[in-house]
Amino acid sequence: MKKAKANQLNFLSIVMLGINAIIGSGIFLLPTTGMKLFGPASILILIFDAILAFTIGMCFAECSGLFDETGGSYIYADAAFGHFIGYEVGIAAWVIRIIAEASMYVALATAIGGFFPSLNTPVAKNVIVSIIAILLMALNISGIRMTAILNNVVTAGKLIPIILVIVLGLFFIHPANFHPFFVPKLTTSGNFSNAALTLFYIFTGFEGLVVTAGDMKNVKKNLPRAVMLVLSIVAAIYILVMVACIGVLGKGLANTTVPLQATLTRIMGPFGGILILIGSVLSIGGICIAQSFITPRSVVALSKHGITPKFFEKTNKRDAPYVAIIFSTILVLLLAYTGTFTKLAQISAVSRFAQFIPTCIAVIVFRHKMKNAKRSFKLPFGPVIPIIAVLVSLWLLINTDPSKLIWGFGSLIIAIPFYFVTRAYRKRKLNH
Repeated sequence: MKKAKANQLNFLSIVMLGINAIIGSGIFLLPTTGMKLFGPASILILIFDAILAFTIGMCFAECSGLFDETGGSYIYADAAFGHFIGYEVGIAAWVIRIIAEASMYVALATAIGGFFPSLNTPVAKNVIVSIIAILLMALNISGIRMTAILNNVVTAGKLIPIILVIVLGLFFIHPANFHPFFVPKLTTSGNFSNAALTLFYIFTGFEGLVVTAGDMKNVKKNLPRAVMLVLSIVAAIYILVMVACIGVLGKGLANTTVPLQATLTRIMGPFGGILILIGSVLSIGGICIAQSFITPRSVVALSKHGITPKFFEKTNKRDAPYVAIIFSTILVLLLAYTGTFTKLAQISAVSRFAQFIPTCIAVIVFRHKMKNAKRSFKLPFGPVIPIIAVLVSLWLLINTDPSKLIWGFGSLIIAIPFYFVTRAYRKRKLNH
């Protein structure tokens, strides 16, 4: 029987971890995109995305219960499909972090530009992004770590303005703003898939919760309940925020780059806008700090598995992986310069399916390859849930703009020759 680890996460801690992992910059910026693409009916898009996120999350939950080793989707893909697919998924996971970090920097610049109109230009955005990246790179190289106090401040800063928008917004709703609910020129199948993919971005992050199964108490009971509860809470928050924003701003929601800020400004005046600015900067800034720590260390982890070159493991006197930090910062900056937050969010959402789809299929593979293995959690209804998750994911991708697919999955193609180079290098090293 497996011994319980000390300091394992209880049910409440798991739920809080999941909520904090999912709710980020998207909630502050994406309601505008939903209104532009699908009108008031974008509320239904959020429900659709929540169900999709739930099915994928449960697939991660089953896979994570089979392995003690950390690595998430890379470990599952390697065990289910072999080293090549594992390598591709590992590289994709790292690229996803690069894209996510770039989108966070642009989100922070967008939030600041929304409050200071003179900074709401492409040149100003790039300057702000550069300053953020350089400061965080210096922070990282110095070896400074986030403290629990700072994390609590960021969490409170994230949730307080969101709750304010919901609580106050529901009292200032104008029912006429929801008519027509289905706007004929917007509610098309093409717009549905585009909106679903874009808004799916705000649900990403749940995969980080389920891969920490080894650190949870009573995982068989707690993890599936936590996934269900976390996604239900997050979906409820998103839907209520969307209802409040549409109800208060109406068609004007489609014309603002900072929807929550505009909503609270309409209700409370300039003071409301300041509250949202502070909350969004704290929230997005906190995620930027976290991402700047995680992204370089993800390439270090790949290096230790022989996927990326060993020089990424080099550290300075303060044990900071400075080569990986500098390299990651350069890639993040180059990507951040290329587009808006919405564009990067779409690319980030697309690229995540390079992790999601193999993990969902791996559930079915492991049912045959690891029949007798003890599972912390097993999906009900046999292969039904993984198949639904894969089919819906593929449908979304088929209906995605080809340019987004190229940006999102380009790393998989670029990585192919590097796989054979690193494999040959490892073979030569073993022979010497």
